[in-house]
Amino acid sequence: MNLFSLLDQTALRYPDQGAVFRGLEQVLNWQQLRARALSLAAGIRQRCQAGDRIALVSENRVEFAELLFAAWAAEAVIVPVNFKLHDKEVLQILQDAEVSLVFASPKLLPDLPHTAAAHAGRVVVIGEPDYLAMLQADALAPPTIDPQALAWLFYTSGTTGRSKGAMLSHRNLLAMTVAHLADIESMNVHCSQIHVAPMSHGSGMYLLSSVARGARQVVPASGAFDPTEFLDLCEVHPGCGAFLAPTMVQRLRLEVEAKHRAPPAHLRCIVYGGGPMYVEELRKSTAALGPVFAQIYGQGEAPMTITGLDIASHATEDDAILGSVGWPRSGVEVRVIDAQGAPVPVGEVGEIVCRGDVVMSGYWRNPAATAQAIQNGWLHTGDMGSLDAHGCLTLRDRSKDVVISGGSNIYPREIEEVLQTHPGVIKTSIIGRPDAEWGEVVVAFVVRTPGSAVTAKELDAHCLENIARFKRPKEYRFVDELPTSSYGKVLKNELRKMLADAAPG
Repeated sequence: MNLFSLLDQTALRYPDQGAVFRGLEQVLNWQQLRARALSLAAGIRQRCQAGDRIALVSENRVEFAELLFAAWAAEAVIVPVNFKLHDKEVLQILQDAEVSLVFASPKLLPDLPHTAAAHAGRVVVIGEPDYLAMLQADALAPPTIDPQALAWLFYTSGTTGRSKGAMLSHRNLLAMTVAHLADIESMNVHCSQIHVAPMSHGSGMYLLSSVARGARQVVPASGAFDPTEFLDLCEVHPGCGAFLAPTMVQRLRLEVEAKHRAPPAHLRCIVYGGGPMYVEELRKSTAALGPVFAQIYGQGEAPMTITGLDIASHATEDDAILGSVGWPRSGVEVRVIDAQGAPVPVGEVGEIVCRGDVVMSGYWRNPAATAQAIQNGWLHTGDMGSLDAHGCLTLRDRSKDVVISGGSNIYPREIEEVLQTHPGVIKTSIIGRPDAEWGEVVVAFVVRTPGSAVTAKELDAHCLENIARFKRPKEYRFVDELPTSSYGKVLKNELRKMLADAAPG
């Protein structure tokens, strides 16, 4: 089953219902969305072959849905790229994926000179003449394809510092879609999905379940997350749902409290994930916005679908449940294991592993990383957690040292490697510091090269030349030496203690 069938079936059932909206304005109905996707697919096939990778580098736009389904109708593989990434980071992903075609937004293209130069003649600017010409192609017939065929390359960085492409098949993403509808929220043609989180990631993946049920796709007129705009949209569109990072939830709550607003009339469900949601904040947000919250825990390698807590489960007074990430999802097995791979007793901490149809087949052209991540059919998440007597999972630590800031995963090794290229730096280590607004912020411990007087301002400028703005450290601490074990490994727990014991400087 090809993912295009989700759109195909919905367009057949609800041809004249509103499908895509820009703010309050209807842009397309389902029949029109299907027709545009099939014409774009024909335009893609004039330039690419089945199985080719098609990159999508864009902020949230109403064209996102037609581009996703056009790629699948063309039997191509979609490679959505985080629009916040630096040009060099985008280029690395596109080169690794060996993309044949790049769809880029006119807003982002001026900031992607290296990417554009490396893919000269293969960049189509969304909404401009070349794009419009592709829409004039004779529509392709809806495809049939092996469900195991690759559908989405989800690039997620790792502790090695280079992005890895998690290979997600049509079967993987259909399993994700079915599990979401079974476990988290029920939708129908009288519902709306508001895309304020990046559509290149979670919000775009949840587009699938909402399209499958005929729910309208709403992209704010701003193309971004603005609390007032989001709340206003929820007053007008029916049955509103959205995927939000915990920091977005907090901003919504503060907006409601500051303006003494009642919960929006049509707010149906907020699915949160991508970072820690603290129990106190969850209770405050529920008081401000109503009983609308559901939680998911997943990874790019098992997209959005390892464990979850639905709205009903949030009606508990048990802080242990509210502080957990819930129960295994439909079609997913979850274990917590020790270093030898044996399940640990109830309540004890170990590594979280899972298996099921939602789990990726491996990393794109990276057999070593695949062998490390998937062992005996189980995905090793690298996260540490514990299961209670009722099978409820609680995260205890993010191994891999990932920093989660504003819902975005930031991997220390990437920043460390950039800082190490500065002549004034001899050693560095990155950790996250808890932050009430962002969840965590990045802190860099730096050992200067002897004789160097490099400043935080200079290092900040160096980072901005090489990595995305949101990844750069918010604070630099200059030290004489980094604490290490007898094996020479930097002791990040000691750095965290130093951070807790000293005032910012």
